[in-house]
Amino acid sequence: MPSTADSLPAASRTGARCSIVPPYLLEAMLGSGDPTLVAHAEATLDTDARFRLGMRTAEARPRAGERSTLPRVAPGTEEGPERVIHDAQQGTELPGVVVRSEGDPPTEDRAVTEAYDGLGATWDLWQSAYGRTSLDGKGLPLLASVHFGQMYDNAFWDGSQMVFGDGDGVVFLPFTRSLDVIGHELAHGVTQYTSGLNYQGQSGALNESVSDVFGVLVKQRSLGQDAAAADWLIGAELLAPGVQGVALRSMAAPGTAYDDPRLGTDPQPAHFADYVDTTDDNGGVHINSGIPNKAFHVLATTLGGPAWEVAGQIWFDTITGEIMADCDFSTFAGLTIAAAVARHGDGGPEAGAVRAGWDAVGVPYAGPPAAGEPAPPDDAPTTGDAPTTDDAPACDDPAGDDPAGGDPSNGDVPAGGGRAPTPDTRVSVRRTGGFAGLRRERTVALGEMPETDAHAWRGLLAQDRLATLAGEPGSGGAQPDTYCYGVRCDVPPLDVELREPVLSEEVRTLFERTLGHGGPEA
Repeated sequence: MPSTADSLPAASRTGARCSIVPPYLLEAMLGSGDPTLVAHAEATLDTDARFRLGMRTAEARPRAGERSTLPRVAPGTEEGPERVIHDAQQGTELPGVVVRSEGDPPTEDRAVTEAYDGLGATWDLWQSAYGRTSLDGKGLPLLASVHFGQMYDNAFWDGSQMVFGDGDGVVFLPFTRSLDVIGHELAHGVTQYTSGLNYQGQSGALNESVSDVFGVLVKQRSLGQDAAAADWLIGAELLAPGVQGVALRSMAAPGTAYDDPRLGTDPQPAHFADYVDTTDDNGGVHINSGIPNKAFHVLATTLGGPAWEVAGQIWFDTITGEIMADCDFSTFAGLTIAAAVARHGDGGPEAGAVRAGWDAVGVPYAGPPAAGEPAPPDDAPTTGDAPTTDDAPACDDPAGDDPAGGDPSNGDVPAGGGRAPTPDTRVSVRRTGGFAGLRRERTVALGEMPETDAHAWRGLLAQDRLATLAGEPGSGGAQPDTYCYGVRCDVPPLDVELREPVLSEEVRTLFERTLGHGGPEA
């Protein structure tokens, strides 16, 4: 079944705000003890949360009754991209002031030049190597804003454009410096228009991995590096002097990119046996992406030569071919083998190198047998049982236009004859997800809260509003980099998972106040 954008459900096609710095790194900075880092991490996390709530896709912009803030730009062609760079001037209103358009001469602003050149190098990979005209295959203009926020510690693709912060200068440097990060974020746009990989569990980890793969291929092609000469690092140019690490991630050696007291230790596994089965981080999407990353690295280095040519083409054929949005590791491995066989046959090194990649990371696969091997019967199992997080709560979905039922402070009458909460009632709130999913949790009695918050919680609990929200149609599906809130309570009994976009601003801020900045982290 072809997985084009037109054949996928709307929820699967939804673009999302995808940031390069995972929240667990930012939250580690909160515990660093450095007041400057704490202030910048808090500001970045708050800004990220606000922008996720306002997410719109390129296809959906503008909605009925809305006016787009993005400029009208003619599409690019097969001959070249159409780029427009804006300056947000340390503000958070997008897109900002136009400072360079396609064909304009360079400015004296290094960030403008780096963004312009990075967008061009990314466009060139997709067009020249794979014949895809921009992210959507139809010449989508490439828009970007630089100097976003006050020392903002992130960069992101919001479904329509790139946004770059300047970093704090202590841990992170300006985000336009890293070409592979630009390529990574724009690859989320390609996924948005092609496979639409659900941002949950194994399919979400594949979503992240695909962006890492094409991000490093942009850099390698720009530098003219073959697979053996490349460093296979994501974000090596972002870490400031003094940080104990080499990058945000390492595709060659997942789990070794950094070990710094301010950032923690790189949590990525390099083998399927170490798969992290978790409900955090949308089922570990940023953590477990290290497994398919390593598989691609083995494939590329086994074949040798420029990785974007053969290995990258196999991955491109896979994400634009017969792939479903809920694809897991084993299925994806089988599809890559099939793509290699379809393009190169099964007697050469290409399909063997793909199999070697997945064997190296222990991912079982179903697909065409190697040349000379008998085909398994139709009911035969795959070469192993894959760990799965498909049954874990899916905690990051776009919501409808009326999320969450207004003011949480209305009403204190128990619904359905249930017991009313009392001052001794204890509420547990847990926040997971975001860009890599460090968990934040706190349990507190209503009587220990400010009265306004306690009153709001009594209204939510007494009227079963949270249970109702958990059952809303908008609570299903998936969206990259969105927080999920878990709420538990004994009286009345409650245990729900709620994606951030289904919450009103009043409910979300109530959850955040309840969590506080001092809640324990796991």
